[in-house]
Amino acid sequence: MSIEKPVGIVLVSHSGPVAEAVAAMARGLAGGGATAPVAAAGGTPDGGLGTSSELISAAAAQVDRGAGIAILVDLGSAVLTVKTLLAEGDELPDGARLVDAPFVEGAVAALVTASAGGDLNAVAAAATEAYQYHKE
Repeated sequence: MSIEKPVGIVLVSHSGPVAEAVAAMARGLAGGGATAPVAAAGGTPDGGLGTSSELISAAAAQVDRGAGIAILVDLGSAVLTVKTLLAEGDELPDGARLVDAPFVEGAVAALVTASAGGDLNAVAAAATEAYQYHKE
């Protein structure tokens, strides 16, 4: 299946390797065939722990296809960094949205839904619904 304008997914973690691993896992679990674009924005530009507005902006530009971008984050200060970028208005593509979702499960749900052609609202809803996955 070919998706003309898929929703992009950005995964923001305090760790570059964690962001990359979650992106790879989401791609693998999204099934065969084409998947929506997903990019990791983890750590700092020098490879340290933290978040980087520059890396987040670059990842968002990389996955932007004009249908919106779902941004999922791991920890509190990543939320603040993304909220600041959204408030500035010109650092992220139009249609970028911070999604309140669990990082790993939400990433998989978001990518599966985006890859199936879901719009930004459907992608955000699928990621948020991942809070309902109980592990007991």
